[in-house]
Amino acid sequence: MTVTTNNPKTEAVPADLVTFTIDGTEVSVPKGTLIIRAAEQAGIQIPRFCDHPLLAPAGACRQCLVEVSMPDREGNVRPMPKPQASCTMTVAPGMIVKTQHTSAVADKAQQGVMELLLMNHPLDCPVCDKGGECPLQNQAMSNGRTDTRFVDVKRTFPKPIALSTQILLDRERCVLCQRCTRFSEEIAGDAFIALQDRGAHQQIGRFDEDVLGFAGAESSTGPVDRPVGEATTDTSGRPFSSYYSGNTVQICPVGALTGAGYRFRSRPFDLVSTESIAEHDSCGSAIRIDHRRGQVLRRLSGEDPVVNEEWITDKDRFAFTWQTATDRITTPLVREGGTLRPASWVEALEIAAAGLAKARQAGGVGVLPGGRLTVEDAFAWSRFARTALGTNDVDQRARVHSAEEAAFLAHVVAGSGVGVTFGDLEQAPAVLLVGLEAEEEAGITFLRLRKGTQGPAKTKVFSIAPYATRGLTRLDGTLLPAAPGTEAEWLTSLTTSLAPEGSGIDTGALAQPGAVILVGERLAGSPGAYAAALGLAEATGARLAWIPRRAGERGGVEAGLLPELLPGGRPVADAAARAQIAEAWGGEVPGTPGRDTTGILAALVDGALGGAIIGGVELADLPDPAAARAALDAAGFVVSLEVRASEVTERADVVLPVAPPVERAGSYWNWEGRVRSFGAALESSALPDHRVLHVLAQHLGVDLQAASPTEAHLSIAMTQRGAWDGDRLRVQRGVPTGPPSIRPGQAVLATWRLQLDVGRGQDGEQFLAGTAKLPVARLSAATAAAFGVADGDEVTVSTQRGAIGVPAVVTDGMVDGVVWLPLNSAGCRVHETLGAAAGDLVTVAPHVSDTQVTPVTRTSDNSEGKAL
Repeated sequence: MTVTTNNPKTEAVPADLVTFTIDGTEVSVPKGTLIIRAAEQAGIQIPRFCDHPLLAPAGACRQCLVEVSMPDREGNVRPMPKPQASCTMTVAPGMIVKTQHTSAVADKAQQGVMELLLMNHPLDCPVCDKGGECPLQNQAMSNGRTDTRFVDVKRTFPKPIALSTQILLDRERCVLCQRCTRFSEEIAGDAFIALQDRGAHQQIGRFDEDVLGFAGAESSTGPVDRPVGEATTDTSGRPFSSYYSGNTVQICPVGALTGAGYRFRSRPFDLVSTESIAEHDSCGSAIRIDHRRGQVLRRLSGEDPVVNEEWITDKDRFAFTWQTATDRITTPLVREGGTLRPASWVEALEIAAAGLAKARQAGGVGVLPGGRLTVEDAFAWSRFARTALGTNDVDQRARVHSAEEAAFLAHVVAGSGVGVTFGDLEQAPAVLLVGLEAEEEAGITFLRLRKGTQGPAKTKVFSIAPYATRGLTRLDGTLLPAAPGTEAEWLTSLTTSLAPEGSGIDTGALAQPGAVILVGERLAGSPGAYAAALGLAEATGARLAWIPRRAGERGGVEAGLLPELLPGGRPVADAAARAQIAEAWGGEVPGTPGRDTTGILAALVDGALGGAIIGGVELADLPDPAAARAALDAAGFVVSLEVRASEVTERADVVLPVAPPVERAGSYWNWEGRVRSFGAALESSALPDHRVLHVLAQHLGVDLQAASPTEAHLSIAMTQRGAWDGDRLRVQRGVPTGPPSIRPGQAVLATWRLQLDVGRGQDGEQFLAGTAKLPVARLSAATAAAFGVADGDEVTVSTQRGAIGVPAVVTDGMVDGVVWLPLNSAGCRVHETLGAAAGDLVTVAPHVSDTQVTPVTRTSDNSEGKAL
């Protein structure tokens, strides 16, 4: 922007800039700039409610009226007959704009609009959640009348209307700015809230397909999108079932939309705010934590244009109560006489060090850090394993995994820096998703993809998956139907011909400059898929990116938390790579590649390993939870670093409590390769992983150089000094197994986690849990007919391990012979109940009676054997 005075000798303005005058100041701004944006750039405040920089102009509230004069054909500047909405009108050469600061006409118009808005608005500011941070309050003082002429009875509505169990609506506060509806339609693509009726009856309400002309929308999406629980009945129909609904609360300029968990709990001016990073996925979304008296009361989206802009998922916004759950471990525990008892840090660390030293002599120690770690913690775990325990038996992957995946991560991801970015997704001509459901597993990634599909780039999205999810439909995406285990075949066919006949991909779509291939962690269960994805990227020139589900997995890859990998992508088996790390760490690094998670658990069972040290690992997340429990029961010595009591701490010999994200500083390495740092929101004496490991290593005679965040950062810098330019692990293509032979009554299992499920990161948030999708079994029409199942019927999906009973949903376009289940939802825990993973065969049959489904019980020394 260029701001100049009214000087006739002003230099010529470039063709892409427009010069106009606002409040007597000559301003040059890019062509197409809205008046309200130009005013912002010139430092001139114009009141507004409906305007939002990330939403399309609406001109709904009319609060931003200004006086505008335009030159006519002869060059005479003439005022327009009435004030104009500055949020919808773009600047033009020679235009003269007068805001309320210099125009009595604009000032009177704004006061009139404010008077109309306040006419029916309740005077409940002292109890309104928005009080103290309300634009209506502020602008009523700065741009409204000093007294009121309204003497009639204000309009009222029943309150609150429950749009969902999480989002409540007080309609009498609404100023009809339409921010919520525009966000739902433009950004999230969720038509769950809408402007209904006209005139004095106009109001915001839940999606009403009869009013809005969306008849049949309910049946097309199926019951999976219906939230759990009943919402309050009003004139509309469908509840607000969206993973992004909390954003409407934040952008609402009044207190019309509120969150059930925060409602009436605090005043904004009583809160202390801390900038932070969300811990629930690998996107690294910026958030703001608001707390009072040591208790977090709410989380809001931070502003970060390069990552999450101003949006976050409901999970990132509302799921924070797990950090202060009643089962939080606050003191070290040691096992004595078969039970855990509280102990001092000195005693617990001494016992842990002695036990680990003994286990190291008795075969070695397996290291399972989990995927929750910050970058500082990840490097400390990696260094602790190699220098204090002398082992490469370390693997952070508490999920389905493979050797092919480990080689892929070492070859493509580790040490690669910032690769594909969110901005690249918006500009990409084509994006191929493989083993990744963006909305469920990387929520902000979905929003940025959708922005690309709706923006100038018109990004074309393709997905290799068993069926077209609702997320893919909202991306206007194309399904490349594939049964689990056949992804490699699809990728290979695309490699050989770029767009084979019938693929649905435009010829050369992936060969266009800027095309992107996004692969998810689920490809680890499909032999040959990672190698085929790498081959497709090389053949087409498309950029390749890996998006894991957990926040700490990319940082763990960079830190070398894999059995064949050292920090920075250095192979364990390479002597030069080991020498570099040994020099940085000041100690010898073992040269024999280690065991992966499955191998570590198996070695604990047969006694090949003497013990294990485990981070934030939930055994139910592993492909075979029963085998994992048996492994820890058989282990000689187990140390657990954990925030809350878990199945691992039940079996541990020493439990060392660590700080949750809200009580410590750290960094996450998001999937782009961008380091996302955050500070501690709450003061706490709880210790982060890296400090606990530092002291534990001291007892073993090793200095981890990680006693403080500053020292940990310096240690990381020394470790990462100089990029690795030697050979990397080669991706050896696994042998594709293809779809297994299916006998009558069987189907191939497809499964992935939904964003909202029964994961422990959502514990304690009952309102959010009410918006989770209902578990269903998805089948094609032909497959359902073969099993004698109709849409909506109860079906039983079973293995020799157990059975799950859920409603069936007949899904158009789904691959025949496949049944899809949510991996970890209420009443549908696939690993736990079936002991199965994607690509396995399961039996499907009509559900007969509940007595045939055996509840799965948790068996452990300290459990009560309650049904899950």
